[in-house]
Amino acid sequence: MPMHPTLRALATAVALSLASQAFAAPLDLNLPAQPLSVSLRQLGEAAGLTIAVDSSLTQGLQAPAINGHLEPLDALARLLAGSGLNYQQAGNTLIISKPSGDALELGATSINGVGLGATTEGTGSYTTGSTSTATGLPLSIRETPQSVSVITSQRMQDQGLTQLTDVVRQTPGLTLSQSAGNGGDNSNIYSRGFEVQNYQIDGVQLLDSNYGSPAQSNDMVLYDRVEVIRGATGLTNGVGTPGATLNMIRKRPTAEFRSSIKQEVGSWDYQRTEADVSGALTESGNVRGRLVGAYQENDSYVDRLSERKKVFYGVIEADLTPDTLLTFGMDSQSDNYDGHARSGLPLFNNDGTRADHDDSDSAAAKWAYSERGAVSGFAILEHNLSERWKAKLSLDQRRSEYDELSAYAGGNNFAAGADPASRVFYVNRWKAKPVQRSFDLNLAGNFDLFGLEHDAIVGYSQQKTDYNTPTYSWWRDPVTGGFPVIDNIYTWDGKTPAKPNLEAYGRMDFSEEQKAAYASTRLRASEDLSFILGARVIDWSNTIKNEYFDGTPSDGSDRSETGVVTPFAGVVYDLNDIWSVYGSYTSIFKPQSNKTLTGAYIDPLEGVGYEIGTKGAFFEDRLNLGIALYQIEQDNLAVSLGANQLAPDGSQAYRAESGTKTRGFEVELTGELAPHWQGTASFSRNLVQDSDGNELNTNVPQNTFKLFTTYDLVQVGNGLTIGGGINWQSEMYSDDVGPLGVRFAQDSYAVVDAMARYPLTKQLTATLNLNNLTDEEYYTSTSSSYFGAPRNATLGLKYDF
Repeated sequence: MPMHPTLRALATAVALSLASQAFAAPLDLNLPAQPLSVSLRQLGEAAGLTIAVDSSLTQGLQAPAINGHLEPLDALARLLAGSGLNYQQAGNTLIISKPSGDALELGATSINGVGLGATTEGTGSYTTGSTSTATGLPLSIRETPQSVSVITSQRMQDQGLTQLTDVVRQTPGLTLSQSAGNGGDNSNIYSRGFEVQNYQIDGVQLLDSNYGSPAQSNDMVLYDRVEVIRGATGLTNGVGTPGATLNMIRKRPTAEFRSSIKQEVGSWDYQRTEADVSGALTESGNVRGRLVGAYQENDSYVDRLSERKKVFYGVIEADLTPDTLLTFGMDSQSDNYDGHARSGLPLFNNDGTRADHDDSDSAAAKWAYSERGAVSGFAILEHNLSERWKAKLSLDQRRSEYDELSAYAGGNNFAAGADPASRVFYVNRWKAKPVQRSFDLNLAGNFDLFGLEHDAIVGYSQQKTDYNTPTYSWWRDPVTGGFPVIDNIYTWDGKTPAKPNLEAYGRMDFSEEQKAAYASTRLRASEDLSFILGARVIDWSNTIKNEYFDGTPSDGSDRSETGVVTPFAGVVYDLNDIWSVYGSYTSIFKPQSNKTLTGAYIDPLEGVGYEIGTKGAFFEDRLNLGIALYQIEQDNLAVSLGANQLAPDGSQAYRAESGTKTRGFEVELTGELAPHWQGTASFSRNLVQDSDGNELNTNVPQNTFKLFTTYDLVQVGNGLTIGGGINWQSEMYSDDVGPLGVRFAQDSYAVVDAMARYPLTKQLTATLNLNNLTDEEYYTSTSSSYFGAPRNATLGLKYDF
């Protein structure tokens, strides 16, 4: 029944009266100097008001410390002083806007105080309000029927996570099995017992099944967040393993001017400088730009290993019309190592006794190196066809480059009468300039049917990678014809033998292409029950041609798969406003570059993944809890035949294992536990078995526990933030290791970290990170004597202009 006009007027008067009382009631406030978005949210919570602000307006803005007995509007004025922002009152809501006074459209994914958006920069949060990596649809973590973790901008700042492997070490359910230098082919990421081979940047898959490990060197200064989907993601990747997908989301320009410079120093002569400037390029603000740069150089706890890194990123956003947005930019990264090893030192002496190495001992020759780089250019055109539908075109070209001269004492010397301390020395070279071109066109939006709103996306994508590379032989001793030998590894200084002049014996041409049509939809059967359905139809091809300079006939391979369908189905049921239960099914398809002893490629990996679980979202989605149970069934799983079992081309030989099963469960709690308190805690258990029930992938721990938390001590000076965490993992082992073929095991261990941050002034902030506080010594794999980093520290100063 419509409300009587008199009653409506009375209700409006009461509401305005209550709002006025809320605005006028003084509060005892003690807010530290911190990101403006955090202070606005905390002020709203204390006053019982909604303070709505688009997250792009507060990115990079810092608020001064606020202390005392203040009315909410007075406190708000102090927080906004110097920010270039003002506010408007709408009932019991305060809307933060630009100086033009235009009210903001209150989008559910972009308003602090109502809910977090997809962008995490400037929010101070350890979680996000929206992610699309799993389904292509912009869903909250609770709405996504798969296990999702997000490493946010604030988390990366708090823990000093500057490269992708740093992020991996802190991500729930992920393990870094590192038996050599970072980013090499013996530094592998695992999830749910399987190697992670799916990397994305802004949702664009990096397509290079021949050598994708250099992606681990990506620098995090470019990215707002890393979205990690554990399990198979055939819907958004097409080809891929069932471990996980790591999607790095680039930073975007901000509407308001902001700039900062950061200087860090640390253990082993670590030095890093970052600069970031962003803002409007026109008076109206319809064109915005951002420049980000970083330079880093450091030695290492590993002898002879040093690193130099250069990073640059530029991006421009232009509102061509009120409904059309053009984004274009480029980024460049170079990461060069001296003394980089492909493998650690052997775990055993030649007589079968345990090798006695320190964590600083290196297997690399002094003159070994690894040089990697990548330059990307991209353009994104988005057009609102209506209030509910948007078309998006994405173009991307990524030109990578790597040149690695690998020289390492990585093998036991089984020659008769060999000294127990002698080692076999391996030298080879890998060099290429892969170019990937990517295209994606999609249409996304929502529609009404049977009185409910539904979501959908449909599109077509194409990625192609091409390169050619000289092929080199393993270096042999010119006298004996065998591999060179280091006489005594315990006295070796890495200078001998001298650097050889390797000459290519041929050339390889490589091409890989994936074309796919895809569609995904969320259909609501009721307000509480949703079905997410989708599929991707894939055409995949890979051509390799080998040419030989000595006249040997060319050879190679030409493989293709056509019309492969990778379906996805999920269901989410909301038990109430906080809790949901879900289930999902997805298929697995991945052509493999692994070879058998005869040199034949193993057939594509195929299988299915099942997952059920429950999720909870608390405090307006600022705290997310997920519990998942999963099972993965696979055929043609590539299983290593072990050390010294090589394919004809010298690569590791594998066998195909069918009927494998992986079972496990995961628990993760991430976000704001209470005002001023951010945290994340997770536990993962995973068991991989072959068709006979025997354990596989025992070189990866079955159980991991990860915890990190920070708390703002607002009563201490300008506001002190302290934090700490622990990463624990269970035992891992490998059999048939060393001359006697014994089991080598790394017992369970824990690594403890701590941090502190203090604003020295309104603009200058100091951050201290202490890693491996207890100086725990541990092997990072079960294949070589490669150790984790001992106790170390980093001190940073950041100045916001």
